[in-house]
Amino acid sequence: MKLWDKGTSEVSKDIEKYTVGRDRELDLLLAPFDVYGSMAHTAMLESIGLLEKEELPKIHAELKEILKVIESGEFVIEEGIEDVHSQVELMLTRKLGDIGKKIHSGRSRNDQVLVDLRLFIRDEIKTIAGLIEELFYTLNELSKEHKDVLIPGYTHLQVAMPSSFGLWFGAYAEGLTDDLHLLNAAYKVANQNPLGSGAGYGSSFPLDRQMTTDLLGFDDLSYNVVYAQMSRGKVEKTVAFAMNSIAATLSRMSMDICLYNSQNFGFLKLPTEMTTGSSIMPHKKNPDVFELIRAKMNKLQSLTTEISLITTNLPSGYHRDMQTIKETFLPAFEELKSTLEVAIFAMKNIEVKDSIINDPKYNDLFSVEEVNRLVNEGVPFRDAYIQVGRAIEEGGASLSKEVNHTHLGSIGDPANDQIESKLKAIISSFDFEKADKSILKLIS
Repeated sequence: MKLWDKGTSEVSKDIEKYTVGRDRELDLLLAPFDVYGSMAHTAMLESIGLLEKEELPKIHAELKEILKVIESGEFVIEEGIEDVHSQVELMLTRKLGDIGKKIHSGRSRNDQVLVDLRLFIRDEIKTIAGLIEELFYTLNELSKEHKDVLIPGYTHLQVAMPSSFGLWFGAYAEGLTDDLHLLNAAYKVANQNPLGSGAGYGSSFPLDRQMTTDLLGFDDLSYNVVYAQMSRGKVEKTVAFAMNSIAATLSRMSMDICLYNSQNFGFLKLPTEMTTGSSIMPHKKNPDVFELIRAKMNKLQSLTTEISLITTNLPSGYHRDMQTIKETFLPAFEELKSTLEVAIFAMKNIEVKDSIINDPKYNDLFSVEEVNRLVNEGVPFRDAYIQVGRAIEEGGASLSKEVNHTHLGSIGDPANDQIESKLKAIISSFDFEKADKSILKLIS
């Protein structure tokens, strides 16, 4: 069954296989959202007289049965059925006959895909935001716990100034808040209803697009029907940019951990159960988890470029090129979620080492502290800088390891509470509850 089949021609099996691609596999991820969209659309059709009043309860009852099959994991897109939209309509038609054939009135597969993707994205962003929140609190608590453990800070991979585990853990916690800002922006772009745009040019039926917007819990509409179709690819790219930002944070943190776990640094220790060994070197305990996080997240960052290249220079209207975006875009969510889950587990079990700065190789780390001490005694900064630099070169510097950083966001005050307040404000601005309530009301 194909929604575009007019019953007059047979497409080559090879061509069909090539054009369908991985849709049967990937569309399983969209199945519940296709049902939600169909429930909202048919409710609207009944309100404008394109379905009889007694037909709507029958359609909704069967759609709820399909939803149960989906939730049980038994939903399949049958051989010869092109996609999830065709499968849902076929299942309805088998049960309801001609009534099932009515649900596509005023709708195109184009806007079905659009609404399914938007609902899918919305749901995935909610899960990702929750995982980021959990990772944030893990890092923020580690920052508080190890606030007073000093470590070397580096610039150009050279020992620079004193830092602390309080700052290091807290830095990645605050980095996640900026990632959430981008995710929130992506959520707002995606949370607009495209249903009713049809093939991209609207419909001669008097569709009530505000009604489906409200039923599905969207914040707003993609009003212009041409733009609604043009947003395909653009929305995915916007979401990919947000995922890119999260991936970059995770990748950079993982690189630090790989360095800090090595014998040359020795700042952190990974529990044995989080490491792997070597086939010939019995002493090895490799940080494979963080190496794979680094690689997977670096790979994920290429997604925005891929979508950009697929969509670059396309004219307005729908084009089949868009289908190929699904092949990397949809699986990217699972990759990011599983990585966040592993990162949360790993950070909860990581071990911090004390007394790192007592190693003589870090003696020069406190040169700026000595310069600042002299400045406080009245020595001009440039003179103090030269004096301390000369003493270090001549091997006669005696640098105190006492650190007195008290300003907001420094070693003495990593601003954990303020950063946590920032996170809470961002999370609350998503307003996931509105969408959840609308979908629950729709299917109940």
